[in-house]
Amino acid sequence: MRALIIQHEPDGPPGLLSRHLAQRGYRVDIVQIMQPGSTHSEIPFPDPRSYDLVAPMGAVAGVYDHHLIGSWIHREVAMLQLALDAGVPMFGICFGAQAITMALGGHVEPSPSYEIGWYTYELQHPRIAAGPWFTWHGDRCLLPAGATELARTTHCTQLFREGRAAGVQFHPEVTREMVAGWVSKCPPDYFVERGTTGAALIAAFDEFGELAAKQATELFDWFLDDVAR
Repeated sequence: MRALIIQHEPDGPPGLLSRHLAQRGYRVDIVQIMQPGSTHSEIPFPDPRSYDLVAPMGAVAGVYDHHLIGSWIHREVAMLQLALDAGVPMFGICFGAQAITMALGGHVEPSPSYEIGWYTYELQHPRIAAGPWFTWHGDRCLLPAGATELARTTHCTQLFREGRAAGVQFHPEVTREMVAGWVSKCPPDYFVERGTTGAALIAAFDEFGELAAKQATELFDWFLDDVAR
């Protein structure tokens, strides 16, 4: 079995997801779209029909930031639409979930409020933990008709499913190293303006990270066993 992971940025790796896919017997191919210091990209997207699963990861930009990522976001959405038409299972994380929403015919917009930290969600599925989940975003998905919302906060959808596609607005894939790297790239004022601190995010990872990794395994298995099949 082959899995295609779309990694948009150098510091946005698939983390726990790629490890779990390998444990489940997938050969994982990772295509990185943007290179350090640039949002422009001419890197071609593979044909998703050659894969048994496609997983687009997160990104700093929103899918609507065409002035930044216009050189490739339309090509990515077209690739995801091709996967949908071919029945290829897809699992999107954060930006990746937003791109899948666009491919499904939905819409993405800025959220009324940033969500950065560890959250517990209103959940509608017995196999998936309500939290705590690591969350870092300022956008929200407006789902098309037919898509099922499975988890949410006050401001936005956190988990959805449509056929053999699913997306999460949070980050089940993260490791402590990933979170620490993201924190290091942001000045203290960034977090103060959003009601937290970088130190608090890392301290909370030390508290919740082990549990979140277990929950991520259960989430990934739900996707592979129930959605992808």
